[in-house]
Amino acid sequence: MEPREHRVGILVFDGMKMLDLSGPAEVFTEANRYGADYRLSVVSVGGEPVRSSIGVRVPVDTDVVAAPAFDTLLVVGGDRLPTSPVDPDLTAAARKLASAAGRVASVCTGAFVLGAAGLLDGKRATTHWQHTALLARVCPTARVEPDAIFVKDGTTYTSAGVTAGIDLALALLEDEHGPGLTRHVARSLVVYMQRSGGQSQFSASLQGPAPQTPVLRLVQDAVQADPTADHSLNALAARVRVSPRHLTRMFRAELDTTPVKYVELIRFDLAKALLDAGHNATEAAALSGFPSYESLRRAFARHLGLSPTQYRHRFSTTGAGSRTPALGA
Repeated sequence: MEPREHRVGILVFDGMKMLDLSGPAEVFTEANRYGADYRLSVVSVGGEPVRSSIGVRVPVDTDVVAAPAFDTLLVVGGDRLPTSPVDPDLTAAARKLASAAGRVASVCTGAFVLGAAGLLDGKRATTHWQHTALLARVCPTARVEPDAIFVKDGTTYTSAGVTAGIDLALALLEDEHGPGLTRHVARSLVVYMQRSGGQSQFSASLQGPAPQTPVLRLVQDAVQADPTADHSLNALAARVRVSPRHLTRMFRAELDTTPVKYVELIRFDLAKALLDAGHNATEAAALSGFPSYESLRRAFARHLGLSPTQYRHRFSTTGAGSRTPALGA
């Protein structure tokens, strides 16, 4: 039985992330070796070649106006999308192509294009962990999931940063062809069908600008200067000469957290840095201000879903030169 042809349109633009295009494209092309029939078309506004973020010129197959109806529309990301208004022509292109597509997907900051086109209204979505808060602000009716590697809401798919486009493409592939074929592709490309954990394992915990209120800046400076000191609520309040209740109100109003949780995040980020630098978990707990290894372990479980030891093994080295067997072995 001949496989059903599946047309994938990939919308690109100047400044696009190269891996947002090449990663998913490799997944679909590899799937064709195992019996699928994906036909890829690279599309741009005006049909002109585009320049990627690494300077490579990317040829284009067709203009938006001349593009056929796609079974899947995939919108890539780019560094400028979160920081600049999305080009109206790009927004219109995404809206036009999506209207005729069976399903719509974005990689990384491509979610901002979908958002500008109104394609995330009322939907669950995600993007790169650095920009999830901004996506939630510019798409107020979307339900942004900051820790997701990818999110499926009906026929709309969004994914986290860069390499998560491969995870997304595998999910799209599995929806079409099931886990068997998808497993063959994942093994062939030496990637996981579904990686463990969410984006938080790659992110910095303390996101957003530094506190603006002088009192909160004093608290931040005090904790960072000596994370092992007594930074209980009462101790912090006494240090900055306000009541514990008032300090808690200030933290909630400006940072949407509590002093105790904020202190834990500073210590948590420091513990991750110590593990990255080669310290063992017990040393990292002591040097970052956690009262015990167990308290550090609980913090890692809350924030990452990993133990400190698992984190260290996962991120301390690429394992170059090791004898770890390949995924497909």
